[in-house]
Amino acid sequence: MFNVQVAEECGCFIKSEYEREKSFEKRDEAILYSESLAELMNEEFCKKHAFSAHEVERGQFVIAVNNKSSGCCGGGHCD
Repeated sequence: MFNVQVAEECGCFIKSEYEREKSFEKRDEAILYSESLAELMNEEFCKKHAFSAHEVERGQFVIAVNNKSSGCCGGGHCD
């Protein structure tokens, strides 16, 4: 089993339809999903944060916030 998790939920993420965690049977599916989701978040959200996908250990992928500008988007959990 391969898991993708969003590390921090900013206000834009909370308002979105995306799930914080998702599991996959195949590693390639998890890689594709995590990279695609990070790209969509960068395109669709308010641009106060930049997101990227990383494999933190075998089978565990995290979408991380790369930068945190002053003032979080939408009053989310960005600290």
